[in-house]
Amino acid sequence: MAKTAWVFPGQGSQFVGMGADLYDLPIAKAKFEQAAQILGWSIPEICQSEEDKVSKTLYTQPCLYVIESLLVDLLHDRGQHPDFVAGHSLGEYVALYAAGVFDFAAGLRLVKRRAELMDVASEGIMAALLGFDRAQLEQQIAQTPDVVLANDNNAGQVVISGTTEAVEAVLANVKSKRAVKLNVSGAFHSPLMAEAAAQFQEILNTIDFQPAQVPVLSNVEPTPAIDAATLKDRLIRQMTGSVRWREITLALPEAGVDRVIEVGPGKVLTGIMKRTCPDLGLENISSLADVLG
Repeated sequence: MAKTAWVFPGQGSQFVGMGADLYDLPIAKAKFEQAAQILGWSIPEICQSEEDKVSKTLYTQPCLYVIESLLVDLLHDRGQHPDFVAGHSLGEYVALYAAGVFDFAAGLRLVKRRAELMDVASEGIMAALLGFDRAQLEQQIAQTPDVVLANDNNAGQVVISGTTEAVEAVLANVKSKRAVKLNVSGAFHSPLMAEAAAQFQEILNTIDFQPAQVPVLSNVEPTPAIDAATLKDRLIRQMTGSVRWREITLALPEAGVDRVIEVGPGKVLTGIMKRTCPDLGLENISSLADVLG
């Protein structure tokens, strides 16, 4: 029997005005009020700010979590449920929420602290590479201390992360069609985030995880799991570990999935997944109209 996976995008998919069509819904107003009590600021105000405040890490992550979780609620209210879930970096928190591992407020408290820690991370840089020789890249990473493969998105798109010197050394020695340094505050998904990860674990330890109602494929372990302790352990490792999205994409058809719905703003994930598994049915739910459609 055909199966469906819901996937949730992370930082980079946000845009000014996202979620505007949800603001007047009663379910959304209640969530925004709850979020304001936890965050101390308004999701709609930040999302609508013409100064692009929504692209500052401190705000981006909570805004994406709230907007995406609202879309999950609307889908659930219409009787739609996935067979598997996965999320890219920050999106993994929405995947865990969608799977019933923790409630909205607990997830938002985690995301708030994660955003705070990542916003002040100042060590290292990240860079995206497009159209490169993977064997050459892997060899250069192996030979260069203090740099790792942070996001393995598909065969032709990755992100490396590490110290400025190490990242620049790899970029200088790997031929690619395009290499772009990312506008982020630090070397996310690398060992340079170890101190932030240790601080984050303090709040993570206070949150009760429930067994997932549907299997979750995690960034650091792209195999389906429902065990609460396993999912928490994987989340602990996520801040310093690689986002293994290419492997998640490959694992879905193996699990019987033939339909993938990206729930959240933009079409980042369906774009990168199409390259890995062109036969997957890919859809996007990014607005109220998409939910009702």
